[in-house]
Amino acid sequence: MRVCIDTNILAYAEGLNKEVNQTRKQETISLLDNLSPEMVVIPAQVLGELFRVLTGKAKRSTADARTAVMQWSDSYETVGTPWTAFQAAFDLTTTNHFQIWDALIMSIAAENRCRMLVSEDMQHDFTYRGVTIVNPYTDPVHPLLAPLLM
Repeated sequence: MRVCIDTNILAYAEGLNKEVNQTRKQETISLLDNLSPEMVVIPAQVLGELFRVLTGKAKRSTADARTAVMQWSDSYETVGTPWTAFQAAFDLTTTNHFQIWDALIMSIAAENRCRMLVSEDMQHDFTYRGVTIVNPYTDPVHPLLAPLLM
């Protein structure tokens, strides 16, 4: 199964968001450790958003943010954004009221044959073109995610 990762998941793994405790960071790292690198897809847009979060909210230097983003890119397949993904994203924003950048991540996941988009920020359990949004922090664990955590 191919899995797409959203920005907030990588941000938690980077230790961001002081409001979220160390447990969330460990849960996120454990989740990522359970996913084989061959199954994970990260949209280039997600890495751009992560860079912005690391330099903005986290106040990291651009050099440190670049290093972090490059490490994620080295660890998992990074995919680009074709025009067809934008077209699908426009449809998602129109019909399902997604914000454009979330819709773009969702459509990129679909174009890359992902079965799951792991995100805390999007509509949990929403399915589009075979991709289901899964919040990894819900209880009980989503049925698509559960087998990957064993």
